[in-house]
Amino acid sequence: MPLYLTALRWKGAAPPRSARDCDLRGLGNRGKWPNYVGMTTRRTFLAATAAACAMPALLRAQSGPVADLDTAISDLTQLHSLQVRRGDTVVFAKAPRGPGLDRLANIKSCSKSVVALLLGTAIARGEIASVGATLAEVAPGILPADATPGAGDITMEDLVTLRAGLERTSGPNYGEWVSSRNWLANALRRPMVAEPGQRMLYSTGSTHILGAALAEATGQSLLALARDRLGRPMGIEIPPWTRDPQGYYLGGNEMALRPTAMLALATMVRDGGSYEGAQVVPQDWIEASGRPRGRSPWSGMSYGYGWFLTRSGYMLGRGYGGQIIAAHAERGLAVAITSDPGLPARSQGYFGALTDLLDGPVLALA
Repeated sequence: MPLYLTALRWKGAAPPRSARDCDLRGLGNRGKWPNYVGMTTRRTFLAATAAACAMPALLRAQSGPVADLDTAISDLTQLHSLQVRRGDTVVFAKAPRGPGLDRLANIKSCSKSVVALLLGTAIARGEIASVGATLAEVAPGILPADATPGAGDITMEDLVTLRAGLERTSGPNYGEWVSSRNWLANALRRPMVAEPGQRMLYSTGSTHILGAALAEATGQSLLALARDRLGRPMGIEIPPWTRDPQGYYLGGNEMALRPTAMLALATMVRDGGSYEGAQVVPQDWIEASGRPRGRSPWSGMSYGYGWFLTRSGYMLGRGYGGQIIAAHAERGLAVAITSDPGLPARSQGYFGALTDLLDGPVLALA
């Protein structure tokens, strides 16, 4: 018997099974308290009865969608934290491992999704003419004299959709790229392996070029832009992160956010760029970001303006190791996931398990 009922023994009836059974005026004979064993005060009886009345709701919570989600994450040993907001209510928040919900976490390539949001704000302010603006028009100063032919004609849309056509700097090329003396020049000297705008080539170099172009076009560093246009209006901390040898903040990796800030970003994207009554990112940019522009050759997911698009309806920022910022506008869900940043999360492995989690127990909370 639960602890809160040990002082109480009901005579002639079982404990109340629902709130309808818990009208104190109907317990026992009117004007009399029910018989129970042991010396207890009226206050103790009231407290015990209230606890008994809460049992049905408690049992439902322990066996419902929240409990199912809790069970589902128990075997995900790489997972550090999971938060789910439905509407305005956080319905799940747990950090079984890692530093917790209020400590900074490396969001890895979710940084690409953040840079994409900043591009939307720059276009809305007229600092960049459109997604069709070319690199030569927006930031000619970052083009090396020996840039690969056609590099200046790459558009902002090519960069934000990872369809620049340049040989990738990610994967096996990443170490060599970040060891170079000039990350921008290194990326822009790489050969064209596809026609710009045609094929998705996942490359942090492309997003780094975009971040540098944003800095040149706005006259602010990527850190200052992120703080001014996302951090300040949303009340979230954005600390400094990795910079290249020329001082440009890395546009596509290594940003750090608190998991609670990740959830705030997911909520803002879910709500069409609005957060707590303020339009942080233009709604039309969020809508455009959710339209497929390419497809990942590994996960098979579509890709919009800096966000993966799942078949089940999520807009999803994805970072190495299993970092996720996800928004499902139709179902009213915002999700933030952090995981061990030192372990891989492949589409056929841990990341696949996370997408199953999103499509199953998380969607069941809607």
